[in-house]
Amino acid sequence: MNLNKVLLIGRLTRDPETKALPSGQSVTSFGMATDRFFKDRNGQKQQQTDFHNIVLFGKVADIAAQYLNKGSLVLIEGRIRTRSWKDSSGNQRYRTEIIGERMQLGPKSAGRVAPEEKPQAPAQEDIPVIEEDEIDIKDIPF
Repeated sequence: MNLNKVLLIGRLTRDPETKALPSGQSVTSFGMATDRFFKDRNGQKQQQTDFHNIVLFGKVADIAAQYLNKGSLVLIEGRIRTRSWKDSSGNQRYRTEIIGERMQLGPKSAGRVAPEEKPQAPAQEDIPVIEEDEIDIKDIPF
């Protein structure tokens, strides 16, 4: 049995960038930072930050482009993919990305822009939102 599953909760490190594939499907990408807190051997609290490249397709990409901006809190569920290509100098290059399949938006007070700053599309379905009192990062098993 194989499993490639990722669950991340973090903040955007840059505004989402959206492009369209030749098929017309939307692709949105952004950087995301996740923090890990732990105590070292001396009992001192430490923080470790990891940075992730997130790529979303289709409707999820459109929602991210509309509602997220730098600093927004978001939960991404997806899979890991590593792409490889040769650059213009002939060097082999690699990029590891999280292909997001599901997304849950953070609370409005966690960095999202006010509605008057970005135009909103008509709501076709409820967009899940993480409420601040619903989640405590310390309670998530790692």
